[in-house]
Amino acid sequence: MESLAGHFLISTPQMPDPRFKKQVIYMCAHNEEGAMGLVINNPNDEISLLEVFHGANLPIPEGPLPSVYIGGPVEMDAGFILYRSTKEDPFSLAVTPEVSLSRDTRLLEDISLGKGPQEYLFLLGYAGWGAGQLETELLDNSWLTVPGHIDVIFHTPDEKKWKKAAARLGIDISMLGDTIGSA
Repeated sequence: MESLAGHFLISTPQMPDPRFKKQVIYMCAHNEEGAMGLVINNPNDEISLLEVFHGANLPIPEGPLPSVYIGGPVEMDAGFILYRSTKEDPFSLAVTPEVSLSRDTRLLEDISLGKGPQEYLFLLGYAGWGAGQLETELLDNSWLTVPGHIDVIFHTPDEKKWKKAAARLGIDISMLGDTIGSA
């Protein structure tokens, strides 16, 4: 199977894990050893980015701050920054030419000083799969896949990302029943 890095995984009504109901995952890595992605439409109501900046003893940037997201159920104390990249950074993973992923605290500091990327999501935790696990879930019709898009990641309200990501396939996902077949 070709890599799904840079694609969305969109949960279907057949998703057996309730933690992923109506979730969109942006895939950051996918190879024969496993896969890793971040849920991009699940804001965390228990922590704010203001608290993250305070906890890291960083200045507070001007203007409104985006939500902190629950990136997935694995390593919920690990922070990730998914951002629109304008240049290569040796401390980031270039998922696509336009989107990078970082855990580098220097990037968080740059954001706090107003020198970082303007389009970003700060996430705690990630979604991960062992070798072959994601492929099995795809065969079980738990996920739809579609190439990722900047507009859905950074410019779409969280409550609309699930439907908008599926619409990129021409699908009104809310119309799907509990059964999807494979042809």
